[in-house]
Amino acid sequence: MSKTAAEPTAAVPVAWPGYARGSSGYRRILIALGAAGVATFAQLYAPQGILPLIGGSLQVDAARSAMTVSAGTFGLAISVLGWSWLADRIGRAPAMKIALAAAAVLGLLTVLAPNFEAMLGLRIAEGVALGGVPALAIAYLHEEVEPGQVAIAAGTYISGTTVGGLLGRLVAAPFADWGGWRIGMLSVAVMAGIASVLFILLIPAARGFRPTGASGRQVTAGLRANLKNPAMLVLYAQAFLLMGGFVAIYNYLGYRLEAAPFGLPVSLAALIFLAYLAGTVSSRIAGGLAARRGRRPVLLISTVIMIIGVALTLPDWLPTILIGLVILTAGFFGAHSIAAGWVGARARTGKAQATSLYNLFYYGGSSLFGWLGGVAYLVGWFGTASMVLLLAAAALLIAVVGARD
Repeated sequence: MSKTAAEPTAAVPVAWPGYARGSSGYRRILIALGAAGVATFAQLYAPQGILPLIGGSLQVDAARSAMTVSAGTFGLAISVLGWSWLADRIGRAPAMKIALAAAAVLGLLTVLAPNFEAMLGLRIAEGVALGGVPALAIAYLHEEVEPGQVAIAAGTYISGTTVGGLLGRLVAAPFADWGGWRIGMLSVAVMAGIASVLFILLIPAARGFRPTGASGRQVTAGLRANLKNPAMLVLYAQAFLLMGGFVAIYNYLGYRLEAAPFGLPVSLAALIFLAYLAGTVSSRIAGGLAARRGRRPVLLISTVIMIIGVALTLPDWLPTILIGLVILTAGFFGAHSIAAGWVGARARTGKAQATSLYNLFYYGGSSLFGWLGGVAYLVGWFGTASMVLLLAAAALLIAVVGARD
Protein backbone atom coordinates (compact mmCIF):
# COMPACT_ATOMS: atom_id res chain seq x y z
CA MET A 1 0.00 0.00 0.00
CA SER A 2 1.42 3.38 -0.94
CA LYS A 3 1.82 6.19 1.60
CA THR A 4 -0.52 9.16 1.41
CA ALA A 5 0.58 12.76 1.96
CA ALA A 6 -1.09 12.75 5.39
CA GLU A 7 0.69 9.61 6.55
CA PRO A 8 3.52 10.36 9.02
CA THR A 9 7.07 9.51 8.02
CA ALA A 10 9.80 8.22 10.28
CA ALA A 11 11.94 10.95 11.87
CA VAL A 12 15.46 11.15 10.52
CA PRO A 13 18.09 12.01 13.15
CA VAL A 14 19.78 15.30 12.40
CA ALA A 15 23.43 15.72 13.33
CA TRP A 16 24.05 18.41 15.93
CA PRO A 17 25.60 21.38 14.05
CA GLY A 18 27.18 22.87 17.16
CA TYR A 19 26.60 26.09 19.05
CA ALA A 20 26.97 29.16 16.87
CA ARG A 21 29.30 31.94 17.90
CA GLY A 22 27.36 34.50 19.94
CA SER A 23 24.71 32.04 21.15
CA SER A 24 24.09 31.63 24.88
CA GLY A 25 25.34 28.03 24.74
CA TYR A 26 28.56 29.14 23.05
CA ARG A 27 29.14 31.80 25.73
CA ARG A 28 28.44 29.33 28.54
CA ILE A 29 30.94 26.88 27.06
CA LEU A 30 33.69 29.49 26.86
CA ILE A 31 33.06 30.77 30.40
CA ALA A 32 32.87 27.24 31.82
CA LEU A 33 36.02 26.07 30.06
CA GLY A 34 37.76 29.27 31.11
CA ALA A 35 36.89 28.44 34.73
CA ALA A 36 38.14 24.88 34.21
CA GLY A 37 41.37 26.26 32.77
CA VAL A 38 41.83 28.45 35.84
CA ALA A 39 41.13 25.55 38.23
CA THR A 40 43.45 23.18 36.38
CA PHE A 41 46.45 25.33 35.63
CA ALA A 42 46.38 27.37 38.82
CA GLN A 43 46.82 24.15 40.80
CA LEU A 44 49.23 22.56 38.33
CA TYR A 45 51.70 25.44 38.34
CA ALA A 46 51.15 26.99 41.78
CA PRO A 47 54.53 25.69 43.09
CA GLN A 48 56.46 27.29 40.21
CA GLY A 49 56.35 30.81 41.63
CA ILE A 50 57.52 29.70 45.09
CA LEU A 51 60.10 27.01 44.24
CA PRO A 52 62.90 28.69 46.23
CA LEU A 53 60.66 28.76 49.33
CA ILE A 54 59.67 25.10 48.87
CA GLY A 55 63.31 24.13 48.38
CA GLY A 56 64.43 26.04 51.46
CA SER A 57 61.65 24.67 53.67
CA LEU A 58 62.04 21.05 52.56
CA GLN A 59 65.83 21.29 52.18
CA VAL A 60 66.18 20.34 48.51
CA ASP A 61 68.12 21.97 45.66
CA ALA A 62 66.70 23.78 42.63
CA ALA A 63 66.40 20.73 40.37
CA ARG A 64 64.65 18.66 43.08
CA SER A 65 62.40 21.55 44.07
CA ALA A 66 61.31 21.87 40.43
CA MET A 67 60.20 18.24 40.62
CA THR A 68 57.09 19.47 42.45
CA VAL A 69 56.04 21.00 39.13
CA SER A 70 57.25 18.03 37.07
CA ALA A 71 55.42 15.59 39.37
CA GLY A 72 52.12 17.31 38.60
CA THR A 73 52.72 17.41 34.86
CA PHE A 74 53.95 13.80 34.92
CA GLY A 75 50.75 12.67 36.61
CA LEU A 76 48.76 14.61 34.04
CA ALA A 77 50.72 13.10 31.15
CA ILE A 78 50.17 9.49 32.22
CA SER A 79 46.46 10.04 32.86
CA VAL A 80 45.23 11.61 29.64
CA LEU A 81 44.68 8.31 27.83
CA GLY A 82 42.66 6.96 30.75
CA TRP A 83 40.50 10.07 30.83
CA SER A 84 39.94 9.74 27.10
CA TRP A 85 38.77 6.15 27.56
CA LEU A 86 36.40 7.14 30.38
CA ALA A 87 35.01 10.12 28.47
CA ASP A 88 34.19 7.92 25.48
CA ARG A 89 31.72 6.16 27.77
CA ILE A 90 30.27 8.81 30.05
CA GLY A 91 30.83 12.00 28.06
CA ARG A 92 33.41 14.79 28.10
CA ALA A 93 31.58 17.14 30.48
CA PRO A 94 30.84 14.53 33.21
CA ALA A 95 34.44 13.30 33.07
CA MET A 96 35.76 16.85 33.46
CA LYS A 97 33.47 17.39 36.45
CA ILE A 98 34.86 14.27 38.15
CA ALA A 99 38.41 15.38 37.37
CA LEU A 100 38.02 18.84 38.88
CA ALA A 101 36.27 17.58 42.01
CA ALA A 102 39.02 15.02 42.68
CA ALA A 103 41.76 17.58 42.02
CA ALA A 104 40.21 20.03 44.48
CA VAL A 105 40.40 17.44 47.28
CA LEU A 106 43.97 16.41 46.41
CA GLY A 107 45.05 20.04 46.24
CA LEU A 108 43.97 20.51 49.85
CA LEU A 109 45.75 17.32 50.92
CA THR A 110 49.01 18.48 49.29
CA VAL A 111 49.15 21.37 51.74
CA LEU A 112 49.34 18.82 54.58
CA ALA A 113 52.23 16.81 53.10
CA PRO A 114 54.69 16.05 55.96
CA ASN A 115 57.81 15.86 53.76
CA PHE A 116 59.14 16.28 50.23
CA GLU A 117 58.50 12.68 49.15
CA ALA A 118 54.88 12.77 50.33
CA MET A 119 54.37 16.05 48.51
CA LEU A 120 55.68 14.53 45.27
CA GLY A 121 53.29 11.58 45.61
CA LEU A 122 50.30 13.87 46.19
CA ARG A 123 51.35 16.11 43.32
CA ILE A 124 51.43 13.10 40.97
CA ALA A 125 47.94 12.10 42.13
CA GLU A 126 46.73 15.69 41.70
CA GLY A 127 48.18 15.73 38.18
CA VAL A 128 46.35 12.50 37.37
CA ALA A 129 43.08 14.14 38.39
CA LEU A 130 43.79 17.38 36.56
CA GLY A 131 44.49 15.43 33.36
CA GLY A 132 40.77 15.17 32.73
CA VAL A 133 40.48 18.81 31.59
CA PRO A 134 43.22 19.26 28.97
CA ALA A 135 42.62 15.71 27.74
CA LEU A 136 38.99 16.46 26.93
CA ALA A 137 38.41 20.20 26.51
CA ILE A 138 39.37 20.44 22.83
CA ALA A 139 37.46 17.25 21.98
CA TYR A 140 34.40 18.73 23.74
CA LEU A 141 34.71 21.90 21.62
CA HIS A 142 34.85 19.85 18.41
CA GLU A 143 31.60 18.11 19.40
CA GLU A 144 29.65 21.09 20.74
CA VAL A 145 30.74 24.15 18.69
CA GLU A 146 30.21 24.93 15.00
CA PRO A 147 33.19 23.58 13.01
CA GLY A 148 34.06 27.01 11.63
CA GLN A 149 34.33 28.43 15.16
CA VAL A 150 36.45 25.70 16.76
CA ALA A 151 39.81 27.37 16.07
CA ILE A 152 38.62 30.61 17.67
CA ALA A 153 36.99 28.79 20.60
CA ALA A 154 40.15 26.71 21.14
CA GLY A 155 42.22 29.90 21.19
CA THR A 156 39.86 31.35 23.79
CA TYR A 157 40.15 28.20 25.92
CA ILE A 158 43.96 28.31 25.69
CA SER A 159 43.87 31.95 26.77
CA GLY A 160 41.87 30.81 29.82
CA THR A 161 44.60 28.33 30.68
CA THR A 162 47.17 31.15 30.63
CA VAL A 163 45.03 33.11 33.10
CA GLY A 164 44.90 30.04 35.33
CA GLY A 165 48.63 29.52 35.19
CA LEU A 166 49.19 33.20 35.94
CA LEU A 167 46.78 33.33 38.88
CA GLY A 168 48.23 30.18 40.44
CA ARG A 169 51.69 31.70 40.52
CA LEU A 170 50.71 35.24 41.48
CA VAL A 171 48.28 34.24 44.22
CA ALA A 172 50.65 31.72 45.80
CA ALA A 173 53.68 34.03 46.02
CA PRO A 174 52.45 36.81 48.36
CA PHE A 175 50.64 34.35 50.65
CA ALA A 176 53.77 32.16 50.74
CA ASP A 177 55.96 35.18 51.52
CA TRP A 178 53.63 35.95 54.43
CA GLY A 179 52.90 32.50 55.86
CA GLY A 180 55.11 29.94 54.10
CA TRP A 181 54.65 27.77 51.03
CA ARG A 182 51.77 25.77 52.57
CA ILE A 183 49.66 28.91 52.97
CA GLY A 184 50.53 29.87 49.40
CA MET A 185 49.39 26.51 48.06
CA LEU A 186 46.24 26.59 50.21
CA SER A 187 45.19 29.95 48.77
CA VAL A 188 45.42 28.52 45.26
CA ALA A 189 43.50 25.37 46.21
CA VAL A 190 40.61 27.47 47.53
CA MET A 191 40.55 29.62 44.39
CA ALA A 192 40.61 26.52 42.17
CA GLY A 193 37.72 24.99 44.12
CA ILE A 194 35.57 28.06 43.44
CA ALA A 195 36.44 27.92 39.72
CA SER A 196 35.55 24.21 39.64
CA VAL A 197 32.10 24.91 41.07
CA LEU A 198 31.58 27.57 38.40
CA PHE A 199 32.46 25.04 35.67
CA ILE A 200 30.07 22.42 37.05
CA LEU A 201 27.21 24.91 37.16
CA LEU A 202 27.73 26.44 33.72
CA ILE A 203 28.87 23.73 31.31
CA PRO A 204 25.99 22.82 28.95
CA ALA A 205 24.83 19.24 28.66
CA ALA A 206 26.39 17.54 25.66
CA ARG A 207 24.39 17.52 22.44
CA GLY A 208 27.03 16.35 20.00
CA PHE A 209 28.47 13.50 22.07
CA ARG A 210 27.63 9.91 21.23
CA PRO A 211 28.93 7.17 23.57
CA THR A 212 31.33 4.91 21.70
CA GLY A 213 31.88 2.16 24.23
CA ALA A 214 35.18 1.64 22.47
CA SER A 215 36.94 -1.56 23.44
CA GLY A 216 40.57 -1.69 24.48
CA ARG A 217 41.35 -2.96 21.01
CA GLN A 218 39.65 0.03 19.38
CA VAL A 219 41.44 2.46 21.67
CA THR A 220 44.76 0.81 20.84
CA ALA A 221 43.92 1.01 17.15
CA GLY A 222 43.19 4.73 17.49
CA LEU A 223 46.49 5.30 19.26
CA ARG A 224 48.40 3.28 16.69
CA ALA A 225 46.77 5.07 13.76
CA ASN A 226 47.71 8.50 15.10
CA LEU A 227 51.24 7.48 16.05
CA LYS A 228 51.76 6.17 12.52
CA ASN A 229 50.50 9.38 10.95
CA PRO A 230 53.51 11.61 10.11
CA ALA A 231 51.35 14.73 10.13
CA MET A 232 50.24 14.01 13.70
CA LEU A 233 53.80 13.27 14.81
CA VAL A 234 54.81 16.76 13.65
CA LEU A 235 52.21 18.27 15.99
CA TYR A 236 53.18 15.99 18.86
CA ALA A 237 56.81 17.08 18.41
CA GLN A 238 55.73 20.72 18.74
CA ALA A 239 54.00 19.92 22.02
CA PHE A 240 56.94 17.94 23.43
CA LEU A 241 59.73 20.34 22.48
CA LEU A 242 58.10 23.76 22.86
CA MET A 243 56.31 23.04 26.14
CA GLY A 244 59.44 21.45 27.59
CA GLY A 245 61.48 24.54 26.84
CA PHE A 246 58.80 26.93 28.01
CA VAL A 247 58.42 25.30 31.42
CA ALA A 248 62.20 25.17 31.89
CA ILE A 249 62.38 28.95 31.42
CA TYR A 250 59.76 29.65 34.06
CA ASN A 251 61.03 26.99 36.49
CA TYR A 252 64.49 28.52 36.84
CA LEU A 253 64.18 32.19 35.98
CA GLY A 254 62.99 32.88 39.53
CA TYR A 255 66.22 31.41 40.90
CA ARG A 256 68.21 33.64 38.57
CA LEU A 257 66.35 36.81 39.57
CA GLU A 258 66.62 36.10 43.29
CA ALA A 259 70.40 35.64 43.02
CA ALA A 260 73.06 38.27 42.28
CA PRO A 261 73.16 40.67 40.50
CA PHE A 262 69.38 41.12 40.78
CA GLY A 263 68.55 40.01 44.34
CA LEU A 264 64.77 40.22 43.99
CA PRO A 265 62.50 38.90 46.80
CA VAL A 266 60.20 35.96 46.00
CA SER A 267 57.03 38.05 45.86
CA LEU A 268 58.61 40.51 43.43
CA ALA A 269 60.28 37.84 41.28
CA ALA A 270 56.88 36.13 40.95
CA LEU A 271 55.64 39.17 39.04
CA ILE A 272 57.48 37.80 36.00
CA PHE A 273 54.44 35.57 35.56
CA LEU A 274 52.49 38.64 34.47
CA ALA A 275 54.16 37.89 31.14
CA TYR A 276 51.52 35.16 30.85
CA LEU A 277 49.09 37.89 29.83
CA ALA A 278 50.97 38.06 26.55
CA GLY A 279 49.99 34.42 26.01
CA THR A 280 46.38 35.19 26.86
CA VAL A 281 46.33 37.72 24.02
CA SER A 282 48.49 35.84 21.50
CA SER A 283 46.54 32.58 21.72
CA ARG A 284 43.32 34.36 20.73
CA ILE A 285 45.06 36.32 17.97
CA ALA A 286 46.68 33.14 16.65
CA GLY A 287 43.31 31.38 16.51
CA GLY A 288 41.79 34.22 14.49
CA LEU A 289 44.77 34.42 12.13
CA ALA A 290 44.70 30.66 11.57
CA ALA A 291 41.03 30.82 10.59
CA ARG A 292 41.90 33.43 7.92
CA ARG A 293 45.46 32.59 6.83
CA GLY A 294 45.93 28.93 7.64
CA ARG A 295 47.56 27.20 10.57
CA ARG A 296 51.04 26.50 9.17
CA PRO A 297 52.32 30.08 8.76
CA VAL A 298 50.96 31.09 12.17
CA LEU A 299 52.68 28.09 13.80
CA LEU A 300 56.02 28.89 12.15
CA ILE A 301 55.92 32.59 12.96
CA SER A 302 54.93 31.90 16.56
CA THR A 303 57.90 29.56 17.03
CA VAL A 304 60.32 32.11 15.58
CA ILE A 305 58.92 34.69 17.99
CA MET A 306 59.54 32.31 20.89
CA ILE A 307 63.17 31.81 19.80
CA ILE A 308 63.74 35.58 19.65
CA GLY A 309 62.30 35.94 23.13
CA VAL A 310 64.55 33.27 24.63
CA ALA A 311 67.63 34.90 23.08
CA LEU A 312 66.70 38.24 24.70
CA THR A 313 66.84 36.68 28.18
CA LEU A 314 70.55 35.88 27.86
CA PRO A 315 72.08 39.26 28.91
CA ASP A 316 72.21 40.06 32.64
CA TRP A 317 70.04 43.14 32.17
CA LEU A 318 66.58 43.10 33.69
CA PRO A 319 64.77 45.10 30.94
CA THR A 320 65.84 42.70 28.15
CA ILE A 321 65.04 39.70 30.34
CA LEU A 322 61.50 40.96 30.94
CA ILE A 323 60.95 41.95 27.30
CA GLY A 324 62.28 38.57 26.18
CA LEU A 325 59.99 36.78 28.61
CA VAL A 326 56.93 38.57 27.23
CA ILE A 327 57.95 37.80 23.65
CA LEU A 328 58.74 34.12 24.22
CA THR A 329 55.48 33.67 26.15
CA ALA A 330 53.45 35.23 23.34
CA GLY A 331 55.21 33.03 20.80
CA PHE A 332 54.79 29.85 22.77
CA PHE A 333 51.07 30.22 23.42
CA GLY A 334 50.47 31.23 19.81
CA ALA A 335 52.17 28.02 18.66
CA HIS A 336 50.43 25.89 21.28
CA SER A 337 46.94 27.17 20.45
CA ILE A 338 47.51 26.37 16.77
CA ALA A 339 49.00 22.90 17.33
CA ALA A 340 46.36 21.88 19.90
CA GLY A 341 43.46 22.90 17.68
CA TRP A 342 45.10 21.34 14.61
CA VAL A 343 45.27 17.92 16.24
CA GLY A 344 41.48 17.62 16.51
CA ALA A 345 40.94 18.91 12.99
CA ARG A 346 43.57 16.65 11.42
CA ALA A 347 42.71 13.38 13.17
CA ARG A 348 40.75 11.06 10.87
CA THR A 349 40.37 8.18 13.31
CA GLY A 350 40.56 8.06 17.09
CA LYS A 351 39.97 11.77 17.66
CA ALA A 352 39.88 11.36 21.43
CA GLN A 353 43.12 9.36 21.34
CA ALA A 354 44.70 11.97 19.05
CA THR A 355 43.99 14.74 21.56
CA SER A 356 45.17 12.59 24.45
CA LEU A 357 48.44 11.84 22.69
CA TYR A 358 49.01 15.56 22.15
CA ASN A 359 48.60 16.12 25.87
CA LEU A 360 50.80 13.13 26.66
CA PHE A 361 53.66 14.63 24.63
CA TYR A 362 52.93 18.15 25.87
CA TYR A 363 53.13 17.31 29.55
CA GLY A 364 55.77 14.65 29.01
CA GLY A 365 57.99 17.38 27.58
CA SER A 366 57.14 19.61 30.53
CA SER A 367 58.11 16.91 33.03
CA LEU A 368 61.36 15.91 31.31
CA PHE A 369 62.77 19.25 30.22
CA GLY A 370 61.37 21.06 33.25
CA TRP A 371 63.76 18.90 35.27
CA LEU A 372 66.64 18.85 32.75
CA GLY A 373 66.58 22.64 32.71
CA GLY A 374 67.78 22.45 36.31
CA VAL A 375 70.68 20.23 35.32
CA ALA A 376 71.58 22.74 32.60
CA TYR A 377 71.27 25.52 35.18
CA LEU A 378 74.29 24.10 37.00
CA VAL A 379 76.38 26.08 34.49
CA GLY A 380 74.17 29.15 34.83
CA TRP A 381 71.32 30.71 32.89
CA PHE A 382 73.26 30.32 29.65
CA GLY A 383 72.94 26.55 30.01
CA THR A 384 69.16 26.57 30.53
CA ALA A 385 68.49 29.15 27.80
CA SER A 386 70.73 27.30 25.33
CA MET A 387 68.82 24.08 25.94
CA VAL A 388 65.53 25.88 25.27
CA LEU A 389 66.88 27.48 22.08
CA LEU A 390 67.88 24.04 20.79
CA LEU A 391 64.45 22.61 21.59
CA ALA A 392 62.62 25.47 19.84
CA ALA A 393 64.92 25.31 16.81
CA ALA A 394 64.27 21.57 16.50
CA ALA A 395 60.50 22.16 16.69
CA LEU A 396 60.75 24.84 14.00
CA LEU A 397 62.74 22.60 11.67
CA ILE A 398 60.25 19.75 12.09
CA ALA A 399 57.32 22.11 11.37
CA VAL A 400 59.01 23.59 8.30
CA VAL A 401 59.55 20.12 6.85
CA GLY A 402 56.41 18.35 7.96
CA ALA A 403 53.55 20.76 8.75
CA ARG A 404 51.00 21.16 5.95
CA ASP A 405 47.63 22.97 6.01
